[in-house]
Amino acid sequence: MKIYTKTGDRGQTSLLDGKRVMKSCLEMEAVGEVDELNSWLGVLIEEIRDDFKAEAKKLEDVQRCLFIIGAQLASVQVCKCARMPANLYTCKPAHLEKWIDEMERKLPKLKSFIPYAGTEEAVKAFYARAICRRAERVVIRLLDSQTSPCPLLPGEGKYIKKYMNRLSDVLFVLGRWLNKK
Repeated sequence: MKIYTKTGDRGQTSLLDGKRVMKSCLEMEAVGEVDELNSWLGVLIEEIRDDFKAEAKKLEDVQRCLFIIGAQLASVQVCKCARMPANLYTCKPAHLEKWIDEMERKLPKLKSFIPYAGTEEAVKAFYARAICRRAERVVIRLLDSQTSPCPLLPGEGKYIKKYMNRLSDVLFVLGRWLNKK
């Protein structure tokens, strides 16, 4: 099977059910931002895998959640909203909060803004945070617009917003934690 289909040459892409949508629509922009974040997390995982196995594993779990979130965001266009919620709710913001708390116990209290610098691992975590925050802004714009024929259920949108917000917190604290280590 060839990777190039030429079906996107006119600025459209296919969704899971085959529906064609513009690549520039807000849903695809949000999915693309989440995908970029997921890709960068792959870079970070490879950077830390040997020295920080537990953290790499947690980031791999986050990657799985980002795939679910991306699918949920794309499903808005095809009115398949009931298809994903069970999987979505396996992505628990509480798990991210627990991880933050574990790392913060080993860090000095934050008293001011810090430069996003330090070790290569930490800088990659800080950069992942910046990507996450950008993705979060686009996702919020999508979820708040909800002009599609099949908006996400209210609880799903709030849940995705909360997960993305906690994830940016995780990545910030992870950067600090990696610098300390």
